[in-house]
Amino acid sequence: MKKRIAVLDLGTNTFHLLIADAENGKIAAQLVAETRAVKLGEGGISKGYITEAAFSRGIETLRFFKSLIDQYAAEEIHAAGTSALRSASNGQDFIRETELQTGIKISLIDGVREAELIYKGVCQAVELTKPALIMDIGGGSVEFIFCDEHEVFHKKSYPIGAARLMDKFHHSDPVSEEDVQAIFHYLDEQLGDLKENARKFQPAILIGSAGAFETFTELTTKMSGTSPITGSTSFFFTQDQLLSVLLGIILSTHEERAANESITPVRVDMIVVASILTSYIIRELQIKEIAMSAYSLKEGLLYERA
Repeated sequence: MKKRIAVLDLGTNTFHLLIADAENGKIAAQLVAETRAVKLGEGGISKGYITEAAFSRGIETLRFFKSLIDQYAAEEIHAAGTSALRSASNGQDFIRETELQTGIKISLIDGVREAELIYKGVCQAVELTKPALIMDIGGGSVEFIFCDEHEVFHKKSYPIGAARLMDKFHHSDPVSEEDVQAIFHYLDEQLGDLKENARKFQPAILIGSAGAFETFTELTTKMSGTSPITGSTSFFFTQDQLLSVLLGIILSTHEERAANESITPVRVDMIVVASILTSYIIRELQIKEIAMSAYSLKEGLLYERA
């Protein structure tokens, strides 16, 4: 039986909309893929609320998304709210206002559910032929998933997203060595159990899902003069290749990043702390093989509802 589904991933930095036709449990055709840089956490993420400006941007974006959903006559709408909405004191106000203005009902999902959906999305993009560690860098949280093609061994969400790290530590341009070391020290404090689990599960590959890893892919292919295969849902890095790109980002100025066509405006500043986090994980866990999955939470939700 054929049905048309709309899924929304409402993150701390960006809101995503996918509209697709599903038939017999599979995606027959993807009709719409929209992303808007809402920056829901801007100015308030460390204080635990959504600012008035961010609140307005979010509602305006969801009104636009609803116009597309109506235009394509989607029969089902599934909207997932993540870290910023979970932790904001006025998150429920945003959810109520969204339903009032658009009719869209947002389901707040916890970090474990978020990780589960990310795993389902990545499985559609990358063949997990060996033990893997999936990392999804959001604005508010970062999900880590130890898994293989058959099962999830362990999953956990950490409140160390790029918007939080930037607000807490990124105080200079370019980022100072002192700030970098402060982030490393903070990650040491936050990720002790992650290192223990890495020793236990021995991941052979690190897979970054969408977001910052799409930017790393763009910069890597630009630097090497190659390009990803059109329509491909994954990209594989060498460790040296990616570490070189990460170092270039960390040493760059805001002006240099803003002028770089490979870096989208919403990531111009947050890509720095995302790079510091990624380099930390690669060096601390000593994972040699690294990949990017173009699919993440929204695709996981779409395939689950198909």
